[in-house]
Amino acid sequence: MEEIVIPALDKEAAASVRGGWQKIAKCGSNLGKLEEMVEQYAAMTGGVPEKLRSAMVLMCGDHGIAKYGVSAYPQEVTRQMINGYKRGTAGATVLARHAKADVFVCDVGTAFDLSDIDNVYQRKVAWGTEDFTQGPAMTKEQAEAALQVGMDMADMCIDKGYNLLYTGEMGIGNTTATAAIASAFLGLDPQLTVGRGSGINDERMRIKRQVVIDGLAKNQPSKGDAMDILCKVGGYDHAGLAGVIIGAARRRVPTMVDGVNATAAALLAYGLYPECRDYMLCSHLSSDISAKAMLELMRLEPIVDAGLRLGEGTGASLAIVVLQSAMDVYNQLHK
Repeated sequence: MEEIVIPALDKEAAASVRGGWQKIAKCGSNLGKLEEMVEQYAAMTGGVPEKLRSAMVLMCGDHGIAKYGVSAYPQEVTRQMINGYKRGTAGATVLARHAKADVFVCDVGTAFDLSDIDNVYQRKVAWGTEDFTQGPAMTKEQAEAALQVGMDMADMCIDKGYNLLYTGEMGIGNTTATAAIASAFLGLDPQLTVGRGSGINDERMRIKRQVVIDGLAKNQPSKGDAMDILCKVGGYDHAGLAGVIIGAARRRVPTMVDGVNATAAALLAYGLYPECRDYMLCSHLSSDISAKAMLELMRLEPIVDAGLRLGEGTGASLAIVVLQSAMDVYNQLHK
């Protein structure tokens, strides 16, 4: 991978916004965390725009461990959902329209030929990950290639004029890989990281937990070593999103992190380049049990807590509306 430099935050811009809020507060306004969000955005980008121009980068990748029945859905649903994204009929795309965001779908590692689906960026590194209960999910070369795909997608969006990126993901089995990433990075027992994901029953939950236990035992990923963990138990969707976060941070563009799978991707990005955490915003607190522990490590506070289990950029679409509202207050009252 190319050398990455993450720039420092713009403290002067943040101080200017803080001063602006103080002037507004004299008129009786106090918006609490909304004020902090606008200040954070200014520190990241150098100012407060009139309007956000948001792009959801939706990374798609399949997981070799899906064959064990760790999800409520078969692997074919990955392709079906991607079809739904392009038709605009998935919940994620409905909410993206509400947030006035554009959606960019990228195949970084699905198990399907998606060349017949219009407007999917064809950047497949491999046809899904390997079964990590039998060995590493991917090679280091594949992991680096998938990270580069994410950085390329970030560059493309920023070059088009987007000033906020947010994360979406699709890949049946990805919450199992997420649980393994969280356990490996944080040193937590799978009992504390394996959640119900797509809403699985007790029997599938038992299988899912055992898959994570077996994968960690087989691969012995090094605690806190992001690249080692990614290669051994991660997914191409995780790698692609980590690349988006890193790529955006190096160009001073924030990423709104969404859902437990995207949080795992953010944790990997943080492990590779700790400074990129300064360019992350957190959309919502996922109901999946590993989400809170990962966010606490990165010191990220969610904007929305609505008990959401779905990722795919849904919570980020809601949070972007909140952020834009806070910016509107600042821009219209700070004259």
